[in-house]
Amino acid sequence: MCDECGCDAHVASPNLSKRIEVIENLLSANDKRALHNREHFDAHGITALNLMSSPGSGKTSLLEATIEALSGEMRIAVIEGDLETENDALRIRRHGVPAVQITTGMACHLDAGMVHDAMHDLDLDGIDLLFIENVGNLVCPAGFALGQHADVVLLSVTEGDDKPAKYPVIFRQADRVLITKSDLLAHLDDFDPQRAIAAIHTLDDQISIDVLSSKTGAGMEPWLDWLRGLRVSW
Repeated sequence: MCDECGCDAHVASPNLSKRIEVIENLLSANDKRALHNREHFDAHGITALNLMSSPGSGKTSLLEATIEALSGEMRIAVIEGDLETENDALRIRRHGVPAVQITTGMACHLDAGMVHDAMHDLDLDGIDLLFIENVGNLVCPAGFALGQHADVVLLSVTEGDDKPAKYPVIFRQADRVLITKSDLLAHLDDFDPQRAIAAIHTLDDQISIDVLSSKTGAGMEPWLDWLRGLRVSW
């Protein structure tokens, strides 16, 4: 999808070795920027979370429900990543929370430089918890550190319980997996939460998994308790 992440590096080319070298240098430079971001977060006492998933898994709905549930407990801000539009940032701002929209154009992921630029539009001294909603994609975002303290991966029940097996890299690096839209399970006969959980634990049996619904609030409390505990974890 985008040249800079190396998605098309599999294409046969006489310059493949040079291309791989460029990609490695790019990732190294990104890691340095990510470390710089992390220093900013730590200096300001901010816990930063990178939210990753395929499009339509419910990341923004989860954020809206989380903001409402933690209102008065934590000062929250959001960095939104999409190819185009400011729709998600507008949804977040309606809850009285600062949100900065990054439109990536053709890029299928956020990188540390984009996040650093977005941070300049936030009052870092007024934030306890920063959510970085990455571009909807189960491949490219996994390769780019942003300076986050933890990775959260969403899997919607509408996607299929085989996704962890098909896209192991992003699920393997998750600190927490949220199986979302559980209110739809009554209408689906091809998604078994236990199969999805087993597939994730095959990759790493230490990953914590929550089955929840942002719409009804069912199953949200373990996720919220985890967020509350993060501020004393780092």
